[in-house]
Amino acid sequence: MATRRPYMRPMAGWWRRNPFYLFYMLRESTAVFVTLYALQLLYGVYTLTVGQAAFEAWLARLQHPVYIVFHALALAAALLHAFTWFNVAPKAMPALYLGTRRVSDRTVVRVQFVIFFVVSAIMLGVALGG
Repeated sequence: MATRRPYMRPMAGWWRRNPFYLFYMLRESTAVFVTLYALQLLYGVYTLTVGQAAFEAWLARLQHPVYIVFHALALAAALLHAFTWFNVAPKAMPALYLGTRRVSDRTVVRVQFVIFFVVSAIMLGVALGG
């Protein structure tokens, strides 16, 4: 008598067959860029401890086109992640009430974006010395 093997569903490329899962994998892959960017910044902090020459060499290296493209990709990844997180936040948090009236999900998302842009503008102003 032949032995029966259990059914094994093929897993290769499962996320490419459905646009929802494709976008999910794209969103989750943003963590790679954010991690690499954080490591790069940590290395910059390390060069500060080594000395001025090391820090200036690190800054000069950041002017290379590869680093500029990387920063653009990291920014796009961070913005995609923030945008998708802001949109899912009302579903992940308990209902918010002002008095007896429930705050709509759309309002929660909009307030998050306003806070995000205000804080970003403040940080940009501080970074530019204004």
